Amino acid sequence: MSSSSSSRTSLVIACGALAHEITTLLESNRWTHLKVECLPASLHNHPEQIAPAVRKKIRECRDHFSSIFVAYADCGTGGQLDKVLAEEGVERLPGAHCYQFFWGSDAFLKRHEAEPGVFYLTDFLARHFERLVMEELGIRAHPELKEMYFSHYTKLVYLSQSDLPDVLAMARSAASTLGLEFEHVRTGFGELETSLAAFAKIPTTDS
Repeated sequence: MSSSSSSRTSLVIACGALAHEITTLLESNRWTHLKVECLPASLHNHPEQIAPAVRKKIRECRDHFSSIFVAYADCGTGGQLDKVLAEEGVERLPGAHCYQFFWGSDAFLKRHEAEPGVFYLTDFLARHFERLVMEELGIRAHPELKEMYFSHYTKLVYLSQSDLPDVLAMARSAASTLGLEFEHVRTGFGELETSLAAFAKIPTTDS
């Protein structure tokens, strides 16, 4: 990449679980000066690997872009991601995880404090529930694990970014599989959009 190109281009280092939503936002808002590089969504199964992976990507890309933003929340790193980002001088999305920035910090924290026994799904998690939950947690192979993992949950809340009927059906099916009450909250892109808009220095549009 030439120096003139890099001076006009900014990079979003994103969690792979946000790839679809970020691509949609970039295209719909015509943020053509933003480029995205995604790290594997599977890092969420090993959160201790997130901060080192983000640091590596920042250092690989720093000289090729005018600025960098990290599209991760804390995501279970226990503050290690924030430590890396402070050292590298890079900002990230607000909150502890994607449920918080999709719903909005105030709404999520209010609900979480009032009703802690909630299992949340986003569009990505609804689409990949079978692989990420049932298979990777070993529940399909060992059904007795379902009680171990989910005995303290009472409800599944689907925080949807889209209005796709098939994804809503997947979320309902996930609640049924886990034996949980189902609730649907349409969040849109929430603080993911407003944070990217601020980074792009372009006014946000309604999601």
